[in-house]
Amino acid sequence: MTLTTRAAVVESGGAPFTLRDVQLDAPGPYETLVRMVATGLCHTDLSVASGGLPFPLPGVLGHEGAGVVEAVGSAVTGVVPGDHVVLSFTSCGTCRNCHGGHPAYCTTWLPLNLIGGRRADGTATVSRDGEPLGGHFFGQSSFAERALVDERSLVKVDPDVPLESIAPLGCGVQTGAGAVWNVLEPAPGSTVAVLGAGAVGLSAVMAAALTPATTIVAVDRVPERLDLAREVGATHTVDATRKDVPEALRRITDGAGADGIVETTGNVGVLRQGVDALAARGTLVVVGAPPFGTEVPLDVNGLLSGKRIVGLTLGDSETQAFIPALVRLVREGRLPLHRLISTYPFADIDRAVRDMSTGKAIKPVLTF
Repeated sequence: MTLTTRAAVVESGGAPFTLRDVQLDAPGPYETLVRMVATGLCHTDLSVASGGLPFPLPGVLGHEGAGVVEAVGSAVTGVVPGDHVVLSFTSCGTCRNCHGGHPAYCTTWLPLNLIGGRRADGTATVSRDGEPLGGHFFGQSSFAERALVDERSLVKVDPDVPLESIAPLGCGVQTGAGAVWNVLEPAPGSTVAVLGAGAVGLSAVMAAALTPATTIVAVDRVPERLDLAREVGATHTVDATRKDVPEALRRITDGAGADGIVETTGNVGVLRQGVDALAARGTLVVVGAPPFGTEVPLDVNGLLSGKRIVGLTLGDSETQAFIPALVRLVREGRLPLHRLISTYPFADIDRAVRDMSTGKAIKPVLTF
């Protein structure tokens, strides 16, 4: 049996989100029905909605959901109806990377999460008037009052923590935090620089503040975001409209350069500046994603001092351990995620999109 629910549908690339009734398929053996309470809005949603990624449209996006389980498939064992859950990406669970604790590098990650729009078996999770829609986005498509969610996208969380305060953990926050904790792993006294003070960048700043790094530098073009970066953990800030970024980082580090850099902007010119600003044996983590096929020129000789450039998806996180840890840090006030969040009723999704696009909101969260 299908279930009718209200969803934000993108009809074609560049079209706005419009609220429409859609039909959800019945949960398969490893799927759950989740009543959404909140869902974050991410730049990846906007990239797909603009037509920048080959996701099948019309479709239902959303991949930072949080809600309450209403029904479970016959083979689901990890949750029961009534459980509070944060939704993240899905994965096959059987490939080498999944077995090795790196599900963000699942061999089927792209079709299962970003561009497929269907289950692994090719069937649709969402339809309208009998016609399949693009769905199964990150195993959830959470821009809807109810979502059909892969069990591997679910993370059971503390029911005492308000879901609207932790919805962004499923993508943006774990990406920024994972870049620092899972890749850079700052040593005592080291320097971490974050290029871009949006939701992912500020999450990286907050994560760095919980490590032995003693110098944490936030770089951005918006003074208000730099002020916020200082409030959530940055020891220094650099206004990229007024200063040369590599030179500023060298000055802050007494000429050594940064031990670790997180690049969140997706701007290849900024990425190149970050590589130039690395210390010997330093690591730059590439998080920001420009259009497919984008290339960046590098000075090869400049890399011979042991510099490393590492690409990253979703913080290289094992979600079942990583997200509950983030929830606890939010609950205890050690990860001040509320400073980034602006809430909007689900019906105001287009206003949330505008505010995010103009920089008025750092992390919009839609509430149901």
